[in-house]
Amino acid sequence: MNKKEIIVLTDVSLITCIVQRGLADKIVVAAQEAGAQGATIFYGRGEGVRERLGILGLAVEVEKEVISIMVASDQVDRVFERMYLAGNLDTPGMGLIYVTPLEKAATHIPQEIAERLGKHVHRQKKQPS
Repeated sequence: MNKKEIIVLTDVSLITCIVQRGLADKIVVAAQEAGAQGATIFYGRGEGVRERLGILGLAVEVEKEVISIMVASDQVDRVFERMYLAGNLDTPGMGLIYVTPLEKAATHIPQEIAERLGKHVHRQKKQPS
């Protein structure tokens, strides 16, 4: 039997940012410059009072981009702030951003990086299927 080891990250958070379509790339670049390793972008559709009434009689685009970025907990504030500023989220109708602490997460992590992470990882044996 081949037993695999799962490296589980226990000190990470998920930053989610919902913005007008076409703005995600700029926000992801800002996040990466702040230390984020990567991002997942997907499309959605938003609906609310602003979209129905429009601002100053103009319709607001309902198509949205949703950005998800997993970062180490010690990076959250820096990445969050850079994303907020890059997306001009202090402007009405531009979008929103929030952080969700994650209990655990797992993906391939090279051994040398896992050793550097030390106390932030938990190793468990994967049961064969």
